Amino acid sequence: MKLSAKDFKSWEHKCITLLGMSGVGKTRLAIRLRKKHWFHYSGDYRIGTRYLDEPILDNIKQQAMQIPFLHELLRTDSIYIRNNITVDNLQPVSSFLGKLGNPERGGLPLTEFKRRQALHREAEIATMKDVPEFIRKAREIYGYPHFVNDAGGSLCELDDPHVLPILAEHTLILYIKATETDEQELIRRAEEDPKPLYYREEFLDEQLEHYLRDRGLAYVAEIDPDDFVRWMFPRLFYSRIPRYQSIADRYGYTLSTAELKDVRDESAFLRLIERVLERQA
Repeated sequence: MKLSAKDFKSWEHKCITLLGMSGVGKTRLAIRLRKKHWFHYSGDYRIGTRYLDEPILDNIKQQAMQIPFLHELLRTDSIYIRNNITVDNLQPVSSFLGKLGNPERGGLPLTEFKRRQALHREAEIATMKDVPEFIRKAREIYGYPHFVNDAGGSLCELDDPHVLPILAEHTLILYIKATETDEQELIRRAEEDPKPLYYREEFLDEQLEHYLRDRGLAYVAEIDPDDFVRWMFPRLFYSRIPRYQSIADRYGYTLSTAELKDVRDESAFLRLIERVLERQA
């Protein structure tokens, strides 16, 4: 959606999609906005509670069945397992996605890893296609005048022909671009705490070949899962930047993490958007 600053200011029911790498401040901003007049649509929450709920539970049950004590209790329906996913706790989604590598170090075989990656992609596509309906629900059921779509960092990787046009039709897309300093901070955090990530299959295959050669490994089962994520993160990050920018150029607008750091409340955020629209008119 392309708007002038004047059009945005007069837009009665503002709907925004936040685009960018995990860690640039999308969720932090959405949490601030939801305290007032904004419905916070968390893409990862919707993925975990709607589209990956059963696969996540199956994975947890499979792990629990390996413990003799829990095995018999589950088989006899003496206990049950459920997810406790919240907007502020998305660990079950992350743990399902998993990391590639040595099973003895918590890694997944390549076939299973790719299966979960594919499920996540399908779930994220469906989640983003749900945005128009949740815009309606936010206003008609919950009484929120405005809507913020807190999209996952992998939105730019989906390569689905329908997702971006749908988001652009119903929301103002804002790409939060990391400054050079913030880029390095994101990479540092990923090195300290390597977390599961989504990769396009073509990108994964290409980088996996480089990684195995770089580390002198013959098999995926030899990979240290955390080392692979640390090695992959900067490569993934820099491969996503032109994808984010292309989306912003075609469908939306760009602001920086430096600009976002000055935003403390709703009014400051709205003023920032107006300035962004004016300079990119």
